[in-house]
Formats: sequence, structure tokens, C-alpha cells
Amino acid sequence: MRHGIIDWDDAYANGPNIPKGEQWPAAWVEPARLYRETLAADGRAKLGIAYGDKPRNRFDLFLPAGKPEGLVVYVHGGFWIALDNSYWSHFAHGALESGYAVALPAYTLAPENRIAEITREIGQAITAAADLVDGPIRLAGHSVGGHLVTRMITTTSPLAETVRDRIVNTVSISGVHDLRPIMKTKMNEKQRIDPDEAQRESPALLEPLPNTRLTCWVGGNERSEFLRQNALLANIWKGLGAETEAVEEPDRNHFTVLDGLSDPNHPLTRALLG
Repeated sequence: MRHGIIDWDDAYANGPNIPKGEQWPAAWVEPARLYRETLAADGRAKLGIAYGDKPRNRFDLFLPAGKPEGLVVYVHGGFWIALDNSYWSHFAHGALESGYAVALPAYTLAPENRIAEITREIGQAITAAADLVDGPIRLAGHSVGGHLVTRMITTTSPLAETVRDRIVNTVSISGVHDLRPIMKTKMNEKQRIDPDEAQRESPALLEPLPNTRLTCWVGGNERSEFLRQNALLANIWKGLGAETEAVEEPDRNHFTVLDGLSDPNHPLTRALLG
């Protein structure tokens, strides 16, 4: 049976296609705030650390009870045009309780920034966090955050070699790895992706760094485009020498797929830290 996409906006629309989907991302605001306040009261949160000159060039750093086993950097989604790092603080819990420091950067959104510049900012944020925490680095990102973390482990990564060499694992959660379909959506009026930028910034069109380990993780109930984008990068990069895995977690949507990060023993957290 042949399949095609006519409505590209609907293909990438998450909330309208999930029962009670309008509750997200607002449902995360309060648990994230409480989590930050709890860690700050315990002296384990460093909030608003600058990594660049722009107002949104900031990251929060959460510290485990003892010496960190290494660093996890989590990059948020929002189609490069919405949200900030404050929504996701509580999703650091699984890695934090496993002994890792967790950095959550914000970045300058489109249309003020082009995608390539957002990529550069995330590189700056990872570098700044890596200067504060020793040990191996693990990257995780959700939706277009998945794009940004996988972009870090391509041969055209903005990261210096000393930082690249510390990255031991990357998990892209419901990631967008090929930017070309996004050009067909109304969102692109703000994103301003053109064919040249899509070619340069799509991880699926780039080569992974040597010794790359990548897990592409998606909710089984997500839009077909997110399922396709998830399988796409794992498939292509496997053929380019990376060690990859593609996972579809049953009964999870684009938002609930993140819940596993809150649990130190959940398979998603173990995929990141393993």
C-alpha cells in the first residue's frame, strides 16, 4: 500500500493529535520548579550559568550528592522556536540519582537565530558545562533537542576535539534528524530553513564521528513522521560505522516518552548511562 503526506503541519503536530495533549508542556512547569528549588536548597543547583553573551545563553547545572561520575547534557525541544530549559528540570532526576551531573542549556530561538547558530550555541553550552565537570559526557535531547545533540557528534560538529573525545553516548528522544520536511510546514516562516541549511544541519545527511554510540528512542504512539525520523538516523548511521539502536517504547506519546528520564532504573535512563 502506498503512503504519502499531504498535510505537513499535521504530520509534525503533537499536542492536537494526543488526547488531552493541550496540557503539555504547561504540566511540566510546576514539577520542574519544585525540583530546582529542592536541589538549590540542598546546595546542588547552579542556576543561570552564562556560556555566551546573549540573554538566553544560560544553563542550569545540577550536581549529585557525591563526586560526579560524569556529565549529562539534556537539550530541550520546541521546534527551535519555543520554550526554554526551565520546563525540564525534573527529568534530570534519573541521571542525577545515578551519580551524574546534569546540565540543561537554553538557547536563542528562531527567528532571532538561524538553526546553524543554535547549533553553535549548544556547542558553546556543552563546552562550558564540560569545563565544570570532569569525566565522560553523555548527551540527550528531545524532539529538536535530538537534532541538536546528534548534530554535536557529526564530523562537522562545532565542538573542539577535546570535548568530542569525551562524548561516550548520545540518546535522541523523538528526534528530528532530517530538516528537509520541516521546510514544508508553516513553522518554517520562523525557522527560515532553506535547502542549503537543511543539507548542512541535518544529522541524517551528515557523517557521524568515529566511535559514535547512538540510541534513537521514540514513543510507540507518536506521529508517523517521528517514528520515521527515529528509525532513519539509526539506520543511516549504522551504515556509516556508528553503533546504533532504534527503540519504540510502547504506549508513549511525544510528551510521556520523557517520563523514563525521571527514573534511575527505567530503560531510557539506562540506555543513556549504560
